[in-house]
Amino acid sequence: MSDPDVIVYRDGDELAKVTAMRLVARLAAAQAERGSASVVLTGGTIGIQTLAEVAKADNRDMVDWSLVDVWWGDERFLPAGDPERNETGARTALLDHVPVVPERVRVMAPSDAGKTAEQAAAEYALLLREAAEGGPGPDFDVLLLGLGPDCHVASLFPGLPGPREEALSVIAVHDSPKPPPTRISLTFPTIRAAREVWIVASGESKSAAVRDAFTGDDPARHPGAGARGRERTVFLLDEAAAGRLPTR
Repeated sequence: MSDPDVIVYRDGDELAKVTAMRLVARLAAAQAERGSASVVLTGGTIGIQTLAEVAKADNRDMVDWSLVDVWWGDERFLPAGDPERNETGARTALLDHVPVVPERVRVMAPSDAGKTAEQAAAEYALLLREAAEGGPGPDFDVLLLGLGPDCHVASLFPGLPGPREEALSVIAVHDSPKPPPTRISLTFPTIRAAREVWIVASGESKSAAVRDAFTGDDPARHPGAGARGRERTVFLLDEAAAGRLPTR
């Protein structure tokens, strides 16, 4: 796993705008190298704000969006179209505004699709396995993660079994301390298969979690500490979120 880098911006607006431009540039570079690109999206306030900035970015058309594979790091197990689903937020902010190919947008099943959360997780794991070409997960170019005040990433929460899961690539999460209680999440083996993991956090309420994710060595206690990319890990922060880092 890679050691993390830290990049700090003035405030949340600047963080979202520059992260969006960085993401477009990274996907364009991946396409120049390999012909296509893949990204794992996140939800949350700053995550969705970043996607909205991608839709408005001056460099947006550097990317051939028809050759981008879109995945999610986690999803709230709610009905299709529910405004609390990460998919819904991503479509409204970005995907409805760029020419993605529907078959390349891999959503986690909603709760009204006739599947249990476990079945939805297994279905997503199959999609990952088909795209992985023998590895622990697809060769994601960028995997975006938010960070909760409790240091959770995706839907891997401290005190629940998820951060310790090593056998499964995708899990159903029950009894989430953050509503809704039922979710679907990638696990650390899948997250760590990504070329780059970007942890994006904004606000003073995230500062302790940022510190623990950056310096911690126990992902079961501080899940953010387990989120590392194969080639690069970047903490993209605003000044408030970076306030408790040991180097500041």
